[in-house]
Amino acid sequence: MGNRVTRGDFEWVYTEQPHTQRRKEILAKYPEIKSLMGPDPHLKWIVSGMVFMQFLACYLVKDLSWKWIFFWAYGFGGCINHSLTLAIHDISHNVAFGNKQAKWNRWFAVFANLPIGIPYSASFKKYHIDHHRYLGGDSLDVDIPTDFEGWFFCTPLRKLLWLFLQPLFYSLRPLYVNPKAITRMEIFNALVQFSIDLIIYYLWGLKPIIYLIAGTILCMGLHPISGHFIAEHYMFLKGYETYSYYGPLNWLTFNVGYHMEHHDFPSIPGCRLPMVKKIAAEYYDNLPHHQSWIRVLWDFVFDDSIGPYSRVKRLCKLAKES
Repeated sequence: MGNRVTRGDFEWVYTEQPHTQRRKEILAKYPEIKSLMGPDPHLKWIVSGMVFMQFLACYLVKDLSWKWIFFWAYGFGGCINHSLTLAIHDISHNVAFGNKQAKWNRWFAVFANLPIGIPYSASFKKYHIDHHRYLGGDSLDVDIPTDFEGWFFCTPLRKLLWLFLQPLFYSLRPLYVNPKAITRMEIFNALVQFSIDLIIYYLWGLKPIIYLIAGTILCMGLHPISGHFIAEHYMFLKGYETYSYYGPLNWLTFNVGYHMEHHDFPSIPGCRLPMVKKIAAEYYDNLPHHQSWIRVLWDFVFDDSIGPYSRVKRLCKLAKES
């Protein structure tokens, strides 16, 4: 009996995730990769600049008509906000201030969250740990769609709608798949976020708030940058559950496209992931990867063999919390 069987329409496997073994092999052959681990000294300044850029934009859009509010939300502000969610992704791995300053990373993620308009960073951190520890884990990895999503969103039109509604599913799915108690950090995140929203509303009115939140929702839905949601772990080739993308949009997304490298070495900041690929080229050059996130979205919608069910799932035992 092999180690791969079909159960439902997900691809069920009975092997460990590939990243653990590849990490061991690469570190044994290239121990110098350990020097790439640790904080990115530039990240806090880049993120701070993006946050203040969005606050300036709030002031600039306060008197625009609604059509221009949504135009700039989709074309500019939402791109910044999506990029900030990926900065929060990096910060969740303690790469802003290092592991010894874990609380500084949590607080800074709350700061990076401010232009997004809705509290996000603390909840993301709580669940993202499981995504790495239990990649594809049934009822553990909330990045995987539910059975309903896989069953219902199976035609081009429905898959297009699913892409548009991705922010909704990403926010609600954890509450259904793997509900967890609300943490103090999540409460702090929400209090700070809504306080800043109220201040912006008091100073400049409703339009800047709509600009921020609409940008977040629109650009995490049907948008070229959102191609990374599909590109990272949807099984475009049977047997491969993680894919990288090495194109120009990495400049806007803190190199989240280097996703195989990231799962192999989550403690290495995005800015250094290209160096991982360069050092250990023989481990990555022959693995399938994507050339375009726009092409990923197109194929996802119109290729009948790809859909929300196109994910690898496995049964995982809960690790003991340290």
